[in-house]
Amino acid sequence: MRHLGILAHSTEGAALCFLAYCQEGFRRVGRHEHPDVTLDYIAFGYSMPAWDAGDYDSIRDTLAVSVGRLARAGADFFACPDNTAHLALERPGADLALPGLHIAEVVADQAVRDGRTKVGVLGTAYTMDSRLYPEALAARGIAAEVPDPDDRRIINEIIFAELVSGVFTEESRREYVRVISRLAERGCDAVALVCTEIPLLVTPGVSPLPTLDSTRLMAVAAYEVAAGHRPLPTWRGGGLAARSAARSSR
Repeated sequence: MRHLGILAHSTEGAALCFLAYCQEGFRRVGRHEHPDVTLDYIAFGYSMPAWDAGDYDSIRDTLAVSVGRLARAGADFFACPDNTAHLALERPGADLALPGLHIAEVVADQAVRDGRTKVGVLGTAYTMDSRLYPEALAARGIAAEVPDPDDRRIINEIIFAELVSGVFTEESRREYVRVISRLAERGCDAVALVCTEIPLLVTPGVSPLPTLDSTRLMAVAAYEVAAGHRPLPTWRGGGLAARSAARSSR
């Protein structure tokens, strides 16, 4: 058994990943058991000025502190359930203290297994405006689609005004369902919920499209690594080239 380190960058999403990881162990083992797990969290509010300023390098430095603490706690690898944080983790810099799973790679791999051809992407404005998911999906021959600018603004506002604080309303759920319906009209055959809190608002039963729940997919992938069902990751930060090298080493 390997020791998982959860690199947290938002409260609700990190808690969901922790819970889903533990529950995956309970489900597979049939007892209240799972490989060891440690969670480290430097509150994301401290990094918001840097996010607003586009200073991803300083955010990477903050996240690297957490990875270092996870390493000292005995973790063998890390999983960060926060999609936006990966924009900072992908910045150039010294290797992180632990190898980690890359959330966009995990989600894109599941899209391949599901036979998807065009995936809608819902997340923070930082994530939707980035190349993170278009690159990961394109590397597997899958197209990516994001909402129109007005809908992206609505999605982002709900995340930061409500979801990160554990507020989930029917009005906001209807807005997300509306946006997903528009993605379906544009030919998407699935929607990637790539902000860790969105799956708490939009469940498979209400979504007009099949969902790719990045938080729970990351938790399952982390369990499989910890339980020895898949190899340790080799990615230690960096962008597309580093991710491609990590994939080729598997």
